[in-house]
Amino acid sequence: MPRSPRAGDMALEPHRLTAVQARRIVVRAQLLARSRPTSLLEVVRHLAAVQVDNCRHVAPSHELVLWSRLGAQFDVAEVDRRLADGSLIEIGGMLRPGEDIALYRAEMAAWPGGERPWQQDLAEWVAVNDEGRRAIRHELEVEGPLPARALPDVTLVPWRSSGWTNDKNTMRLLEMMARRGEVAVAGRGPDGREWDLAERVYPDSPTVPLEEALRIRDERRLTALGVARATVPEVFEDVSSAGAAGEPAVIEGVKGTWRVDPGQLGQSFGGRTALLSPLDRLVFDRKRTLELFGFDYQLEMYKPAAKRRWGYWAMPVLHGDRLIGKVDAQTDRTRGVLRVNAIHEDAPWPGAARGGIRRELAGLAEWLGVELQLP
Repeated sequence: MPRSPRAGDMALEPHRLTAVQARRIVVRAQLLARSRPTSLLEVVRHLAAVQVDNCRHVAPSHELVLWSRLGAQFDVAEVDRRLADGSLIEIGGMLRPGEDIALYRAEMAAWPGGERPWQQDLAEWVAVNDEGRRAIRHELEVEGPLPARALPDVTLVPWRSSGWTNDKNTMRLLEMMARRGEVAVAGRGPDGREWDLAERVYPDSPTVPLEEALRIRDERRLTALGVARATVPEVFEDVSSAGAAGEPAVIEGVKGTWRVDPGQLGQSFGGRTALLSPLDRLVFDRKRTLELFGFDYQLEMYKPAAKRRWGYWAMPVLHGDRLIGKVDAQTDRTRGVLRVNAIHEDAPWPGAARGGIRRELAGLAEWLGVELQLP
């Protein structure tokens, strides 16, 4: 629910950024410049949200995102420890700082939050399945954290979808209950997410009023993005819109007006080479990535193998302030190797980039505890 730019912006002359300046702001805001952060909580607090995805083709996406920032010092087990002590929470499939629950309580209380037909459809589906909702609450209250498969399915009306969620009644009901603030992800086990009553998961905190919470979330998002559009397609609102945050800017060679974090203006830049998850926030909004970096990219895991250009889980390569290629790799845990199937150079790489990506691959293999196998 991004807000429109402030009326006072009409009097502001937009900042004029070169393409290089815009890219450097974005890379620095994403903590991918030369100076690495040193704390997992520091990274999550700055990024505001890290998408959880457990596809283990190389490593789970959220682990790759954190490794890309922290490097070898990142301890995967710390994520579970932080979730257990409440300093991290999972909302909407995103790792967030525990204290940020205060920015979501009002929205949860107002769920589904609007009069759009799809919002009303969700509210009606939950209402007609109230017996199933109460059964889930009772089971969690008695048993504590449980995966979806261990919970009863007594839905009266099944969930219908043309996608993979069709008839996933308990899972969808849990997700709606989470959006209402009734249940929460307590951790992850062998069967995936484990759910519990929200009051036993989220840290105590006051509720920030909805409009103020949305404003703060816009500001946090722009801090993490550096440069963003005020409004984006609805599917990207919670990950790549700036709303009224920041100040207006125009970017050389790019149409339209953007929002820029004024705290990033005039900062020095030192780049490095980084290997990114396909779901990394730097590249997640493919349209923004193309506009700012001229980088053509798609996640191809859902395409037939014969139609893939770069690979099932091809990882984008960042070098300085440019996205320059993709690495098709897979972790073979049976053989104990990180197998690099191909390295795709969008244009011929300088020697520094080749050396940098080999070091990154070697570091990734060491962090995963396997041997590196190059093509």
